[in-house]
Amino acid sequence: MSGKPQFDEPAVIAAAMEVFWRHGYAASSINQLTTATGLSRSSLYQRFTDKDGLFQEVLLAYTERVLRRMRAVQGKTKGEQLEALLLDFLWKEAMRTRPPGCLLTRSCAEMVDLPASSQAVAQDSLTRQRTVFVDILQAAVACAELPATVDIDALAWYYLGVLQAIMNLPQAGATAIELRRVINLAMLAWPSLRSCNIK
Repeated sequence: MSGKPQFDEPAVIAAAMEVFWRHGYAASSINQLTTATGLSRSSLYQRFTDKDGLFQEVLLAYTERVLRRMRAVQGKTKGEQLEALLLDFLWKEAMRTRPPGCLLTRSCAEMVDLPASSQAVAQDSLTRQRTVFVDILQAAVACAELPATVDIDALAWYYLGVLQAIMNLPQAGATAIELRRVINLAMLAWPSLRSCNIK
């Protein structure tokens, strides 16, 4: 035997993702994970070492999925691209089949309960999401859509925060229409060439 896992690894990761996404890291038990994935404890430990190892692979897979979605959005201008990106993450009826909110946001909220290695993965995942906004803003400056004096660092954090709000506030009762208005307000922070007072 080659030593490769004798199971559908993407399916296992997807099943474990569902558990961590619904319950969080701390509340997800090994029993829940083995039941959801169909793996025995020994198989889970042999492949992933422990719950922390499985969680890290789940978070990496989730992050890659979100990043692909973020990077796929385009627009005629960089401002339109950023707005379209935010709109793409508005709650849709089809999302009823998945756990609510954002797995990465849940993980960051649990940071104190995560092992150091998982903390590092969660922080890196958030940084990679923020980098998508940095890239859009830098491209806007390069093509003179935004002034060179714009505070890219602050705006990237701001729009990342807006994205996280859009993904998580439906749990608090915010509707897609209300969050669309939030996006409209957020786009007012996109500085124009005529006026930029961000320092």
